[in-house]
Amino acid sequence: MRKLTDEEIEQTWRLIQEYYERYLSEQGVKRISLRKGSQYTKDALVLVYLAQGYPNTRWVSKEELTSFIRLYYPQTPDVQQARHLGPQKGYYVLSTRRGNHVGEFSEELRGESAYKLETLERSHPNYHPERRSVSGGDEFDFIKERYGRRCATCGSLEGERNFRYPNSITQLQKGHRNPRKPLQGDNIIPQCQFCNRADRNYWVYDERGRVVGVASAKVVIRSIEKGYINDEEAVRILEYLDRRLRRRQI
Repeated sequence: MRKLTDEEIEQTWRLIQEYYERYLSEQGVKRISLRKGSQYTKDALVLVYLAQGYPNTRWVSKEELTSFIRLYYPQTPDVQQARHLGPQKGYYVLSTRRGNHVGEFSEELRGESAYKLETLERSHPNYHPERRSVSGGDEFDFIKERYGRRCATCGSLEGERNFRYPNSITQLQKGHRNPRKPLQGDNIIPQCQFCNRADRNYWVYDERGRVVGVASAKVVIRSIEKGYINDEEAVRILEYLDRRLRRRQI
C-alpha cells in the first residue's frame, strides 16, 4: 500500500469532474471538494481510489480502503466515506453489505464489507436529491424537474399530447402522494389533469409514482362488487377488519 502521487490523484479527479459536469450534476449528485485547505478530503480520496482504472473498476474491501486513507489520516479508526458516497451523496457506489450489488464479487469478499464504483454516468438508485428551500410555484417547478416534467402516473410529458387522451395537451398539476396528508413538500407528485382527476383521494403513491396503498374504502367496495376481489379475498379482508376492531375494543 502506497500513497498516490499528487499527479495520480489530480488526473483521476479531473476524470471524475468531467463525468460529474456531463452527467451527475443535473441528477442532483452532491459536489465533493478535492481539498480542504492543504489536505485532500476523505471523500475525495475514497472516490479517487474507487475510480482507479475507470471504467474498469474493482471491488475494494473496507480494510484496504481504510489502510489507504490512513496514509493521509493516520488516526482514522474506520472509513465510512464509501458508504456515505452512495445513497447519501448520490454516487453509484455499490456495497456488499447493503444488498445493492450487481453481478458477482470475488468469494474472498463474501461476508466482508467491500465497495465498487459502478458508474459515473448515473446516480445511485437509492439517492433522492434534497429539495431546495423554495415555495409556491418554484417548488412545484423543481418537483416537476425531478420527474422529467412527466406525469408520475401515466408518464405523459408536459406540453405534449397526452398518452391516454391524444387529442389533449398534457398539463401537470399537483397531486397527493397520500390524500390523507396536506398537499405540500414531499407529499406532492406531478400528475396530468386526467390522472389527477381520476385518482384523487383513492390511492397512496410512493415517491416514484407507484401505487403502494388504498386511501378510500370506495375502491375496495367497488372491487368486491365488480368481482375484482373474489369471495375468498373478501373474507380475508373481513377477518382482518374484525381482528382489528376487536383489538381496539380491548
